[in-house]
Amino acid sequence: MADPQFLASLYHTTLSAIVRDGRAPHYAQLGNELGVSPEETRRALGELAATGVPAIWLHEGDLIASFAPFSNIPTQIDVSVDGAKRWYGQ
Repeated sequence: MADPQFLASLYHTTLSAIVRDGRAPHYAQLGNELGVSPEETRRALGELAATGVPAIWLHEGDLIASFAPFSNIPTQIDVSVDGAKRWYGQ
């Protein structure tokens, strides 16, 4: 099981990347930012989701489909700041 401090860093890094880039990052990108292997990051994302954090994964490839309050898949909920639409809401 991943260290709780690492899971907290993973959560923060994931949410920050979504806000910054307008989309959810691939687990290899997250691993690069956190200094760990893609496989370790992929497993930790699964552990993070199992904790009850509102995140939903695509079945194939363990890609982030949704990470509250954002959706990586287009929805009818547009989220914008200062008139610029960059995100979809859950």
